[in-house]
Amino acid sequence: MSQTELFASPPVPPTPDRQAGLDRLKAFTPMMGRRYAAQRNFDFGPEDRSNISVLSAHVRHRLVLEPELAQAALKAHGLQTAEKFIQEVCWRTYWKGWLELRPSRWSEYKAELSQALHTLGEDEALRRRYHAARNGLTGLECFDAWVGELMQTGYLHNHARMWFASIWIYTLELPWVLGADLFLRHLIDGDPASNTLSWRWVGGLQTAGKTYLARASNIEKYTGGRFTPDAGALAHDAPPLDPALQHPAPQTLAAGEAPDPDAPALVWLHEEDLHAESWAADRLDVRAVVRQAQPLARGELELGECAARFTQQALIDGAKRAGAHFGLTAQAAAHIEDVIDMARSAGAKQILMQRPAVGPGQDQMAAYRAALAQADLTLCEMRRSWDAAFHPYATKGFFKFKSAIPTVFDQLRLN
Repeated sequence: MSQTELFASPPVPPTPDRQAGLDRLKAFTPMMGRRYAAQRNFDFGPEDRSNISVLSAHVRHRLVLEPELAQAALKAHGLQTAEKFIQEVCWRTYWKGWLELRPSRWSEYKAELSQALHTLGEDEALRRRYHAARNGLTGLECFDAWVGELMQTGYLHNHARMWFASIWIYTLELPWVLGADLFLRHLIDGDPASNTLSWRWVGGLQTAGKTYLARASNIEKYTGGRFTPDAGALAHDAPPLDPALQHPAPQTLAAGEAPDPDAPALVWLHEEDLHAESWAADRLDVRAVVRQAQPLARGELELGECAARFTQQALIDGAKRAGAHFGLTAQAAAHIEDVIDMARSAGAKQILMQRPAVGPGQDQMAAYRAALAQADLTLCEMRRSWDAAFHPYATKGFFKFKSAIPTVFDQLRLN
């Protein structure tokens, strides 16, 4: 394989299946060391993503697993040289763990979003600014281009996401929840924890006194001169949206449940974890494999086309692999009643799934648990060892969390 082929830019949006993710992982592994650390902050545009992995959507749906990324980086470069790449993998885990410990922040986000959408119907000036922003009609070349990229590909470079959020909040003076909602519904890697808490961080709602200000010079430098915004057109300061910030105390993490080895089981795949082959269910009496029929809604407005398409194809890929693994034909279930009927037809007594994270998936399961109990079906919500090992360290900031990476890697036997 030539150097040109090795570091070729992946397609954006990427192919939504595990094999495509593994192929990209293999191709990008040589980049995970010093080259990644030096180039990761540059946004060369949708035609050139050779400096980043573009695996976030695969990881978000667990088509590719976090330990697989970590092991590839460790084997090729070692912990010290691959530190920046490994930390980026762990940021998503940190955000998920932080929100698992403080689920009220997700409830607050939903309530504030609902209020902001209601206000749009009453405030004409706000509605005009929101319409211009979400349709890329602000007159800010870089921002409008990022809107187009988001709508056409379902993806933005992480640095562009920070610039976008800062401009949304401080230059366009729009409610942060409306911007977070736009991202969550349109990003193919849209993750409730990473998205919500990153937007909060930009606005000074996550780390006391800490905000992010998009600067014209920074945008010009890290886009390689693709954009040269007028400094006067951007906000000059970024005051915290909540100067008296206080977070709720961390709650106790929900423990993962172990399957009953003597009970016939139905494997239930949802969009957050599509690698049932690694659920350690091989020795169980698995009678049926069922997948979520359609992508979950991520807000009150419609799910973006790219995000919906990627998630739907990922569900199909995950179900196909799971069916082959267990020697069964996977079926799609649109409603909880479908799952119950399939379990009864198969003679299953327990439902196996990976516990959904705080967000739409957990909201859905809150409504489903009573129906399963009434049907006399035991719900077993497992937790991956990666999450179980890392999430307890998400009690404070990322510094404490990243300091635990070597310890957790030893615990998980990744070193």
